[in-house]
Amino acid sequence: MDEPRIVRESGLAARVAAIAEPVARDLGFRLVRVKISGRDGCTVQVMAERPDGEMSVDDCADLSRALSPVLDVEDPIDRAYNLEISSPGIDRPLVRRSDFERWAGHEAKIELAVALDGRKRFRGRIAGLDGETVRVALLEQPEGEVAAVPLADIAEARLVLTDDLVTAALRANKARRKSAGEPAHG
Repeated sequence: MDEPRIVRESGLAARVAAIAEPVARDLGFRLVRVKISGRDGCTVQVMAERPDGEMSVDDCADLSRALSPVLDVEDPIDRAYNLEISSPGIDRPLVRRSDFERWAGHEAKIELAVALDGRKRFRGRIAGLDGETVRVALLEQPEGEVAAVPLADIAEARLVLTDDLVTAALRANKARRKSAGEPAHG
């Protein structure tokens, strides 16, 4: 299933994403995000993952080897740059509907492109999806207040690094290792 991203880049990062997405897909990865920064001159960060959310160091190297020559040919960036391939990490960006479903119950920060009821920033526990909105149980509000945030208006969303999130990530990693027949530690 090739689920589209609801949070997308603009400008030069969007041009790089348009090049990177099919290369990643051909290797069995899903593009999460492309970010271009002035760090170390210019850095092009491409964040990707397997459909199960995993992305090993070897996976990063494979994507880098496949993407680098394509970027050289397409030449979307007019200066020298460092290509950095990474996994989303624990406090990952949420860019697809399934991300909000998968991480329901965990804390997230969401920034909107357009204000909703006079605000653009929301922080709270993801309470699930309802049609084209994500329900967010707001942390700074009285118990039980839930904001219905339109998915189409999300400019950026990411998980917040909490003890619960770390525990969930460790459990998932242990379960993956066990099902793969690997040692649970190490």
